[in-house]
Amino acid sequence: MLSRHSQPIAAIATAPGRGAVGIVRVSGTSLDLVVQAVCGRSLKPREATYLPFRASDGSAIDQGLAIHFPAPHSYTGEDVLELQAHGGTVVLQLLLARCVEAGAAIGLRVAGPGEFTERAFLNDKIDLAQAEAIADLIDASTEAAARSASRSMTGEFSSEIHALRDALIHLRMLVEATLDFPEEEIDFLQQADARGQLERLQQALARVMQRARQGALLREGIKVVIAGQPNAGKSSLLNALAGAELAIVTPVAGTTRDVVAQTIQIEGVPLHVIDTAGLRESQDTIERIGIERAWGQIESADAVLFLHDLTRLQQADYEAGDERIAQALAAKLSGKVPVIDVWNKLDAAPSAKGQPMAGHESIALSAKTGAGLDGLRRKLLAVAGWQSAPEGAFMARERHVQALKRVDVHLAEAAAHLSARAQSLELLAEELRLAQNALNEITGAFGADDLLGVIFSGFCIGK
Repeated sequence: MLSRHSQPIAAIATAPGRGAVGIVRVSGTSLDLVVQAVCGRSLKPREATYLPFRASDGSAIDQGLAIHFPAPHSYTGEDVLELQAHGGTVVLQLLLARCVEAGAAIGLRVAGPGEFTERAFLNDKIDLAQAEAIADLIDASTEAAARSASRSMTGEFSSEIHALRDALIHLRMLVEATLDFPEEEIDFLQQADARGQLERLQQALARVMQRARQGALLREGIKVVIAGQPNAGKSSLLNALAGAELAIVTPVAGTTRDVVAQTIQIEGVPLHVIDTAGLRESQDTIERIGIERAWGQIESADAVLFLHDLTRLQQADYEAGDERIAQALAAKLSGKVPVIDVWNKLDAAPSAKGQPMAGHESIALSAKTGAGLDGLRRKLLAVAGWQSAPEGAFMARERHVQALKRVDVHLAEAAAHLSARAQSLELLAEELRLAQNALNEITGAFGADDLLGVIFSGFCIGK
């Protein structure tokens, strides 16, 4: 534990701005000095007391509720003092300054982002996955995201990880026993059904990974880039998906010259939709910059909507332009990013039929009338790997998903070594150890200080 973790901390725990109530929170090993100075009296544990908050000269800064949570029965596991005052910015700043002044003798300082939750983790009140879920619950922008974050915060995700870890430890024990007593006639691994245990562990891991991927989608969303030639209806499609006039739409080719972005929600999943400049050869300096930015967005996309104009399918120059874009997409994306061919202007050419590019999903619609938009939304969710109404989804982060993928790789290697039996038992034991380390990274049972610094730096002050 670093030296800063032993210092008492204080912060305003409510959002900046005016409000009916604001909270100043203090946490440390012993806060009696601060309690007496600010509240003018001792407080009964976990009992709200209405009183004036005193300045150094004895005058009242404000009146409100004071609650003292003695360690270890508090959010951080330390002594915690919460002062609930009126939610004015000046009042709360005065109250915070008074707490720091009163606690100067014990080294009280203003807290950094996430320090209260970091101390809850370091004092074993929560694990790392639960700590991250707290931040995700605060940041949740949809009901589905909030419910998933709440499940992770209460420990459902961690319980699944602990169950996987316990099964893995038991399997490691069997392997180590076989390595320690090779002369014994009893085959520990065969008698204990080590192969069956490993298979069941892999199956359980697959279920957890699926739920974690769903949670990661709820948190991160997907980046969807609309691409195509000028006047194919890209801006109209963005407006239709967003339900608002975000991008300028005119009959003039090349109206969009820069990136226009909007986040929408489909079944609670955030989709970051980006309209780009029309892709074509251009001598206009500004338009060429917009086209370069368009390709930059395409290369970092999670999915690309390749927009085609059904009313111009018979025009040779238009078809040639689509073909050039298709070839460029194939070269830049290398099949790693899903592409959906979207045949727009169905209202103007209802009988026209587009020919999907090889390996592309395809759908016809009208951005003008809205026909086919629901089908496009469903395709986007399918491409992202979303399953409807995932009541068991965890609010997982990308680091959790990557850690679970490493576990999967190590277990697959372990299965291969187990098939080789005695010749590869040392390698089997090593793969199981690496798999356990990857699981431990998720809950923080094994992790570096720099990882903790990155995670908690993203929290808000006072949490």
